[in-house]
This record gives sequence, C-alpha cells and structure tokens, in this order.
Amino acid sequence: MSPNSQKPEPAGQVSDAPHNNWVDRLAPEFTRPFLRLSRADRPIGTWLLLLPCWWGVALAATISGWKLWDLWIIAGCAIGAWLMRGAGCTWNDITDRDFDAAVARTRSRPIPSGQVTVRQAVIWMFVQMLIAGLVLFSYNKSTILLGLASLLLVAIYPFAKRFTWWPQVFLGLAFNWGALLAYAAHAGQPGWPALLLYLSGISWTLFYDTIYAHQDKEDDVLIGVKSTARLFGDNTGKWLGFFLVLTVMLMSLAILIALLPSSSPLKLGIALVAPWGVGWHLLWQMRQLDISDSSNCLRVFRSNRDAGLVAALFLAVAAFL
Repeated sequence: MSPNSQKPEPAGQVSDAPHNNWVDRLAPEFTRPFLRLSRADRPIGTWLLLLPCWWGVALAATISGWKLWDLWIIAGCAIGAWLMRGAGCTWNDITDRDFDAAVARTRSRPIPSGQVTVRQAVIWMFVQMLIAGLVLFSYNKSTILLGLASLLLVAIYPFAKRFTWWPQVFLGLAFNWGALLAYAAHAGQPGWPALLLYLSGISWTLFYDTIYAHQDKEDDVLIGVKSTARLFGDNTGKWLGFFLVLTVMLMSLAILIALLPSSSPLKLGIALVAPWGVGWHLLWQMRQLDISDSSNCLRVFRSNRDAGLVAALFLAVAAFL
C-alpha cells in the first residue's frame, strides 16, 4: 500500500455515521448490522431521547429534593432510551426501507443495503422492546401506563411524513415523552410542570429536526416525503427563531409553576439558567447554520446534545438546594 493510500472504510458502514465509531471498531462483526440498525453508531438520537427524561426527574426533584430511588430513574432512563431509540429506529427502517433505498444518505442503512432482512429486523425490534419493558415495569403504575402509551406515538411517527408537512411534531411527541414519564417516576404522577416541560421539548425537537431534515430536502422532493425543512424553505431562520423563543418560554414557565412561591430565590435563579442556557445555545446554532450545506446541518444538529445537557445540569444543581 502506498503512503498516500487511505484505509478502506469498514464493510457495511452507514454513510452518515461518525468516522471510526465504536461499532465499526470494537463490536463483534456479527452484531454490527443490528447495532447499525439501532443507530448505536450514531448516539446523538439516544441523547435526544434521554435528555428530556433527565429534565423531568430533575424538575420533579427541585420540588421535593433528590431521593436515592432517583439514581435508578436516571440509570433506567439511560438504559431505556438506548433500547427504545434502537427499537424505534429499527421500526423506522422497516417502514421506510423503500424510501431509504432512494436517498443517497440512507441507502447504506442495513435493510436497503442487504445487511439485515426485514424478518431479522422485526425480531431485533421486539428483543429491544422486551428488555426495555423489564426496566419500565420496575417503576410505579403511573410511569408504566405512560410508557405503554408512548408505543402508539412510536408506531405512528414513521408514517407522519407521508401525510403531513409537520412530521417533526410527531417526532417531538414521541421523543419528549420521557419528560412526563421520569417526572411521574419521581413524583408519582405527572403535573402541570411536567406537561409544560414536555411541550418545551416538542418545540426544541421542531428546532433541531428541521435542521436535520435540511440534509435530505432535495431527495425528499423527488420521492414525495414531507418535512418542515421543505415547508419552511428559505424562511427556516425565522421559524427556528420562533421555536427557540417558544422553547425558552415554556421551560421557564414549567420551572416557575414548579417552584413558586415557596422556593428560595437562589434555587429559582439557578433553575431558570436552564432554559436561558438552552436558548443561548440554540442562538449559537442558528449563527453557525448553513441550510445549503448538508455536513454543516448534521454538525449543528449533533450539537443539540450539549444544549440539552445545559438544562439537565442546572435543573439537577437546583434540586440539591
């Protein structure tokens, strides 16, 4: 091999997965197609599903304080998010296999590329759901019922882009359900603060998934797939600004309802840094964004892990006060 030759990419690597990811480097070869089907090589989706869960338990803890049981809520949500994100992505790829084969960015996914059959994918999806169910049934009744109800949203989401220009709303409904679930796991049942936090997460999802959808808008036109990226077009910046403000306002209102009038000014002030920190991060994203550059859209989209961690951090600190 000449010095200038590049090392070939691992067999079966998905085109939009991070280079040199752990699945391609470390996972046993026979597991790689299934881990790729679950997007284990692209962890950002797990973070975006997990972070509203952590927001929910932390917001509930700002009211009554942290409990030892919250350690299991935090850990269980992480396990459940990894598994249910994997199951949801598997279901998405089963239903979208014909679309994925027609789009440059997705035709390397395991089903359209022939690494996994549809039958194998269905079995893998149920295996992940079964293990996630074991975690869910360790929580209280309210949390279990909320978890079971979320399956309907997961089932509907892949079809949304076929009948609405707003499939990102359906993604937001599914991806932020954990805010209600984790709040209920701590508090026994969801309340108005949890609902407002959930709505804030949906607005955040509309922000980041519109950015994500701009990667595929040309292919989406050809195959007839709808998205907010196509709907907003050159007005995307104005809509992102609206979702930014809405996210900050709804999360701030959730905190105010949870903590007023009994909390100390210090606790309330630290908790309110959460939405404003997210807002500043989203503003930074807008300044970095170039919707005509797919690689830029993907990079900005992935930075939303850090935006969500800002909120989780300040809510968690406030809960200790």
